[in-house]
Amino acid sequence: MDAGRVVRDVILLEGIQVPAALGVTAAERSMRRPVLLDVEVVRDLREAGRSDDIHQTIHYKRIFEIVEDVAGNQEHRLVEALADRIAAAVLAKFDAEEITICVRKPTPIAGVLRHAGVRITRRRGA
Repeated sequence: MDAGRVVRDVILLEGIQVPAALGVTAAERSMRRPVLLDVEVVRDLREAGRSDDIHQTIHYKRIFEIVEDVAGNQEHRLVEALADRIAAAVLAKFDAEEITICVRKPTPIAGVLRHAGVRITRRRGA
């Protein structure tokens, strides 16, 4: 293996669907409609691969629990705010280098738009 090679391992959670208090208006936030999320957490997974030990990685269920908690237990006017808050919470809780989150709000305009959303990337210490 090349000693200078940059490791870019990713833990993936795709197709998460959770209710969120999300919307510009209070009425919209009170409806708690589902949002769709994809989460990519960058972390060196070589030791987990060698040891086959859950303690050498970030358990995806714990990541999901943070997503579910932030989406469901805080109010968010913008999908940007929801994504940023999830990213901050995951980076604060786990030893991850970077996180990318895609948040999609299904049918924000009935009949003419399937999804609207954002994709953000945040790095530890940045």
